[in-house]
Amino acid sequence: MLLIHSPPPPKFGSNPPGTGAQMQPSAPGRPWGLAPVLFLLLAALHTAAAQKNGINIYSLSVDSKVSSRFAHTVVTSRVVNRASVMQEATFQVELPKRAFITNFSIVDRSLAWLAEARHPHPGPCTESCIQVIGGVTYPGNIKEKAAAQEQYSAAVARGESAGLVKASGRKTEQFQVSVSVAPAAKVTFELVYEELLKRCLGAYELLLKVQPQQLVKHLQMDIHIFEPQGISFLETESTFMTNELADALTVSQNKTKAHIQFKPTLSQQMSPGQQDTVLDGNFIVRYDVHRTISGGSIQIESGYFVHYFAPEGLPTIPKNVIFVIDKSGSMSGRKIEQTQEALIKILDDLSPNDQFNLVSFSGEAAQWKPLLVPASAENVNQARSYAASIQTQGGTNINDAVLLAARLLDSANQKELLPEGSASLIILLTDGDPTMGETNPARIQKNVKEAIDGQYSLFCLGFGFDVSLAFLEKLALDNGGLTRRIYEDSDSTLQLQDFYQEVANPLLTVVTFEYPSNAVEEVSRDNFRLLFKGSEIVVAGKLRDQSPEVLSAKVRGQLRMQNITFQTESSVAEQENEFQNPKYIFHSFMERLWAYLTIQQLLEQMISASNAEKQALETRALNLSLHYSFVTPLTSMVVTKPEGKEWSEVAEKPVETKNKHKNFYLGGPLSRFRTAGDRRSRITAGPSGKTPSDLGRAGPQGPLNPPHPYPLMAGKSRLPDMLLESAKTASPPAAVPAGIQAPAVILMLPRQSVDRLCVDIKHSQGPMKLLSDPDQGVEVTAQYETEKARFSWIEVTFKNPQLQVRAIPEHVVVTRNRRNSAYKWKETLFSVIPGVKLTMDKAGLLLLSSPDRVTIGLLPWDGPGEGLRLLLRDTHRFSSRVGGTLGQFYQDVLWGPPATADDSKRMLRVQGLEYSATRLLKLDYQEGSPGTEISCWSVEL
Repeated sequence: MLLIHSPPPPKFGSNPPGTGAQMQPSAPGRPWGLAPVLFLLLAALHTAAAQKNGINIYSLSVDSKVSSRFAHTVVTSRVVNRASVMQEATFQVELPKRAFITNFSIVDRSLAWLAEARHPHPGPCTESCIQVIGGVTYPGNIKEKAAAQEQYSAAVARGESAGLVKASGRKTEQFQVSVSVAPAAKVTFELVYEELLKRCLGAYELLLKVQPQQLVKHLQMDIHIFEPQGISFLETESTFMTNELADALTVSQNKTKAHIQFKPTLSQQMSPGQQDTVLDGNFIVRYDVHRTISGGSIQIESGYFVHYFAPEGLPTIPKNVIFVIDKSGSMSGRKIEQTQEALIKILDDLSPNDQFNLVSFSGEAAQWKPLLVPASAENVNQARSYAASIQTQGGTNINDAVLLAARLLDSANQKELLPEGSASLIILLTDGDPTMGETNPARIQKNVKEAIDGQYSLFCLGFGFDVSLAFLEKLALDNGGLTRRIYEDSDSTLQLQDFYQEVANPLLTVVTFEYPSNAVEEVSRDNFRLLFKGSEIVVAGKLRDQSPEVLSAKVRGQLRMQNITFQTESSVAEQENEFQNPKYIFHSFMERLWAYLTIQQLLEQMISASNAEKQALETRALNLSLHYSFVTPLTSMVVTKPEGKEWSEVAEKPVETKNKHKNFYLGGPLSRFRTAGDRRSRITAGPSGKTPSDLGRAGPQGPLNPPHPYPLMAGKSRLPDMLLESAKTASPPAAVPAGIQAPAVILMLPRQSVDRLCVDIKHSQGPMKLLSDPDQGVEVTAQYETEKARFSWIEVTFKNPQLQVRAIPEHVVVTRNRRNSAYKWKETLFSVIPGVKLTMDKAGLLLLSSPDRVTIGLLPWDGPGEGLRLLLRDTHRFSSRVGGTLGQFYQDVLWGPPATADDSKRMLRVQGLEYSATRLLKLDYQEGSPGTEISCWSVEL
């Protein structure tokens, strides 16, 4: 028997297309946006285990249909046991935390069973759904959690239990199931789940993690997108793509539809000179839709409607923000350093129209200023100094800190110091539970709710795993905000900055939706406290049987100085015709979208509801979960095998607990099937490729790299053992003569009498503008440490597309439309966006190039004179207006003859300045360590 269900809500909250027009390749130069996320994880098989045990994946596919933001995904893996004895295979998939599983099945010639929570044809389903597989019929039941547990316990009592582990990453939950495979038998795994894509920072994102870890004869991904509003841009990205694999990717798009297919051949999957696969990483599709000033789009299908609201062109509302920073002893070390780094950057991003203040707390809370102050340059600089001086010590008094922030806003409000129509926010960052002052979570929540009294919004950031996210979630939801966990990692600073960017630009307050009462019923949540730039509000409902031919809606909200009303109309008949093409649409999807959205909102409301209200909300959410066969925190999926069989499993979603350094087994031992020598194979979609015992020990650190903000990226792939062994025994690189150093920069000078110039920087104060070419739309700045003779950072900025790449010794940070992505050096990278291509090889050479631009390279040089290095290629493309400390040498350079007394010295003149050049032996770092000895004319700046 299999049991699949989500965890109960925690104590303080729950963590919770057709033929159409002819398609053409996606056009370049489309605008950029950023995204919320949907993760799809393909099943995969560990290479070593497959070689030893003979479990082979012969087909692996994912089919995802995104209809008006609602994604329906089917992951299918087909395997065969080529060994002469029974083997075990494990199917493992990572799901988005907000996704609902709707169906899971395994088919075996000798074993057929099913766990299902959705009718095979999407639409309403009764409590019990039946599906026939392999000629054998098994019932799949979606039940209330208690009833499902009772059925499971009965199976356990018969000795039929086995465990299924669900580990959680930053944005995913892990689904895993094991099955024994008879010799020569074929097994098919299929998992189906659904999710509404959420717009964040200007786009939607669909991400697939690809890790087959063996060559797969038939591997295919198909993604169909249909958006009636029209697709404004569509981009793909990969962290494993090579030039060879790029040929296997096709992207077709017309006004409203897109089809992305990735279908690599065996030879394309193969590592050069090896029999291993190169597929190991992320595949992302990112897009947005066209919008109007009204910002509203009503779409109708099969008697249900969805209203998307995200108006364009609205001015940002000024905000009053108080940052409440935990400085208790547990924040010491890297946590407080990263918090300070992020806070300083966030302060720089405040608008001059904003007001702000800082509250720091440990055992006691203290404000920086007695009142909120304008975000002037002077005040921001003072606040930066204050933030940099925060010292950690003592306990954690969350209650007093948040109440102090509320009093500061109250005081400013009473003195009429808050601008009319502004939005007031409190942003709390803490890494632990309350230990001083009021420590009872329920009383803190009550105190804060009474103090804020619906006037301000509270956003809570939980740093690490020693804080109860459920406590913070209720605290935030009670007060019109949201909660986010900040993972302890090298990119924590970027996580903090990215969260702030989501709430940095409020557009509307007090947003309400109105529909004619004779036209609609059962409408989801229709009032919202705030609308932020780059986000979207979604309302869904059911049309009445005798509804008008045209559905109208009004959206009311408050701008800074006035109320505003948006009006939208939609023809029911025209909208119904939009969704008739079965290639792109799974029918009745809008009804399921409505049910999904309603359940999610009911679960969220339960967190803040009173006991009396909570029961009614839970009952409605449970009934919808059962009716539409969604595995939610209130339901479980059960399949009971015929008695006499010796196999069953339990599957559960992980509970969001305080300490997530460990994963937990739910049920009995993970694996029951053994062969001689305890050899096991597995089909896995997890990023770590660990054995079941490993999963019990490892903590869900989450990936360092957030979804990357540009398409076609190639990323980290594992080296085969053979290569690792050869690396250990390989001869060391040739020694470099002692005393020869790499220069700070090597400039290639085409069309000049000297084709190469080495530059050393001896005098530097503050940031330097190395290059600036307005015609190329590129600028390079840097900070050079003369004492250490190295760059501490180098920053490349492109105007079109708007892109910034900042290199520091630890990693590279790419910023695109307010979203930051961090990449470790020497992780392969292949990214193509309109106007710029980014690639990085295993030597760490990062190149930024395009057909008509100068190629700029960045390198973490670890040879003599180690540090960051800058490379320039295709420099003949510089325009006549290039300038800067290095750019000047691409103007007309006049070289004098070698000196009579010493032909190793000569002068050069550029833009009225003279420099003394000396011919010296230097190391050419451009091909990576250990470098090549060259003779180079060198100048000092």
